[in-house]
Amino acid sequence: MERASPAPDDAPAREAAPARSRDPRKAEFETNKLRKRLRRLVGQAIADYAMIGQGDRVMVCLSGGKDSYGLLDILLTLKDAAPVQFDVIAVNLDQKQPGFPADVLPRYLAERGVPYRIEEQDTYSVVRRVIPEGGTMCSLCSRLRRGVLYRVAQEVGATKIALGHHRDDLMATFFLNLFFGGKLKTMPPKLLSDDGRNVVIRPLAYVRERDLARYAEAMAFPIIPCNLCGSQEHLQRKQVTAMLREWERRHPGRLDSIFSALSTVTPSHLLDRRLHDFAGVRATGAPDAEGDMAFDVDTSLEAAIERTVAAPGAITIAADQ
Repeated sequence: MERASPAPDDAPAREAAPARSRDPRKAEFETNKLRKRLRRLVGQAIADYAMIGQGDRVMVCLSGGKDSYGLLDILLTLKDAAPVQFDVIAVNLDQKQPGFPADVLPRYLAERGVPYRIEEQDTYSVVRRVIPEGGTMCSLCSRLRRGVLYRVAQEVGATKIALGHHRDDLMATFFLNLFFGGKLKTMPPKLLSDDGRNVVIRPLAYVRERDLARYAEAMAFPIIPCNLCGSQEHLQRKQVTAMLREWERRHPGRLDSIFSALSTVTPSHLLDRRLHDFAGVRATGAPDAEGDMAFDVDTSLEAAIERTVAAPGAITIAADQ
């Protein structure tokens, strides 16, 4: 779940939140520039993965956190300029957490003229009853929430379910699967839901979390913090996220390279027999652009390493040991 938080400390000083600027004109200029970049990145992701088509009804899952607010806002701005016609409906699952300000989202959505539905389901009590004190609540909470949202999507006639996961979420999930799950896997930008009845999309797949934090502050979204699992600081996801932020601080460009790798896969150079027919590999006598160079050095990889090491402020691997 999302929770209110300041922009990550890896954000450059020059990218301080526009709302804090002393010059209103400069703040407006920076906000407009940020909005254009977010629209471009979301539009690119939608086009790359064919997320939204003619006549789609997109259900935006609105939690009250910065990511889902940003997603809704950007989709609404794209809706009027998109080459295809689609509708947007916001859906919030009120999980009956104590102290949850139930009036905030309906008021915000009504003021913006956005069709919406508030679904009330006391999953909070279920999670508290089932998970022992100190246990990780995310897994059960997400399963309960998913089931409700799948049902609501059918009831409101949604053809796509849009979630607010961003680029940082995708990379953190990749490393969680790598470190703890033994899989090369992350959150895909588009997939079929496990009930087979819904298509789930993540239009923020190319967007950095720090940009969403800046945008939320600039737009003064009425953030609602999550007090159910958001305070569980021991979660492995938080530790992996901290690791990635430290990498970005010490090795600028490393995360860009990692993210690029997620969409540049060579199955024949991994070990999964389901993705590549290793048993069928035979010498053909014909050159293969993706063939292994056997005893040769991978020149493209060596060149990339040299560029990174030569970059100002770069830190070698040896220095980390």
